[in-house]
Amino acid sequence: MGYRNKNTGYVSDILASRSVIKRANYAIIPPDGLVNNAIPGFLNCELSILATPKLGATFVDYIVTLLSDGQNKTGFGAPGVETFFYCLEGKITVWADDAKHSLSAGGYIYCPAGVMLTFENDNGGANSEAFLYKKKYEAVAGYDTHVVVDNVANLEKIAYEGMEDVILQNLLPADLGFDMNFHILSFEPGACHGYIETHYQEHGAYMLSGEGVYNLDNEWVPVKKGDYLFMGAYVPQATYAVGRGEAFSYLYSKDCNRDPQL
Repeated sequence: MGYRNKNTGYVSDILASRSVIKRANYAIIPPDGLVNNAIPGFLNCELSILATPKLGATFVDYIVTLLSDGQNKTGFGAPGVETFFYCLEGKITVWADDAKHSLSAGGYIYCPAGVMLTFENDNGGANSEAFLYKKKYEAVAGYDTHVVVDNVANLEKIAYEGMEDVILQNLLPADLGFDMNFHILSFEPGACHGYIETHYQEHGAYMLSGEGVYNLDNEWVPVKKGDYLFMGAYVPQATYAVGRGEAFSYLYSKDCNRDPQL
């Protein structure tokens, strides 16, 4: 999917970037500016860290290429931390504690706080790619979460707010035990949000396909497949899909089901 800069020398033009970083407000991070990070536990992986608390997020997002023998066998997660893993391309075997699952493109797994996730590439010697997320879990008495494993191909397609050319898919249950959810929004070319949204929930969003122009804090910016967006609390936001033929779609997280704390 080419999300990371693969240059090995000088570029053929002046140095320039579409990146926009406005900490605690919003950020646009295109793939050609990403760098690899070495993180304990990730072996034979090319991994970039996206949103973090240093950017203003309450979560951490990553994008990772698992090389032919890429893996994490020491465990992704920690006590009190929930995790989410989405297979973008290839085939990846994952374990949630002792339960084994196989993910192909569009497959995903959610692990509750304290459930360690391990994984390895299982793509016949070819690379696989994945999007990862972690966040401190906010518990509520009387409610709990559980491991969720599925593929977006199995999910209901919902007309978003009654618009037939904008499709929403909910990746996690709406149960009050879950303090966040992941969704995929898909816009046919020319489709858009019904209004500019302003809300306290924050998002981390990875562009899966197509092209769009996004309104972030009343500034219109172009985005496309492979870009990453961070949208902080209360930033005005909406998008139009552009391009020809291919839907503009993205995977995004949203905190939910909790009363803001004073």
